[in-house]
Amino acid sequence: MATLNQIGLDKNASKALSEKLNQLLANYQIFYMNARGFHWNIKGEKFFELHLKFEELYNDSLIKIDEIAERILTLGFTPLHTYGDYMGLSKIKEAKNISNGVEAVAQILKGYEVLLPLERELLEMSGDSNDEGTNALMSDYIREQEKLIWMYTAYLNG
Repeated sequence: MATLNQIGLDKNASKALSEKLNQLLANYQIFYMNARGFHWNIKGEKFFELHLKFEELYNDSLIKIDEIAERILTLGFTPLHTYGDYMGLSKIKEAKNISNGVEAVAQILKGYEVLLPLERELLEMSGDSNDEGTNALMSDYIREQEKLIWMYTAYLNG
């Protein structure tokens, strides 16, 4: 018989979800810092447009970081909370001293190449575990990011 956590989900499934959510959290933290750096350092013809877009991205990432950490806590586990942990776990790499808009947007798209598969994996795991809370978050993130990928790709191909 399965042992349930405080919200009525299987503890073992919740542990696996929390571990995968911590991977997502680590990647989002680096994605956030990259977007923040792009916002600060962007130069050139599209400065005003990209400066605002990168601000939107890092503000959105900050909200998602908090939601992911709180979901881990809700499942009964501890979110990672050191940059050492994030750097060790993240597949998104730091983007340093990028001021070119095309290069920055390409880096954002590389970040989504990591985030989106993780979110899809979490969507499947949460569906299998009847974890509607995690499932709803991932569904929302995927929908938003698919549109952003289309838009950033159009920007690069324009």
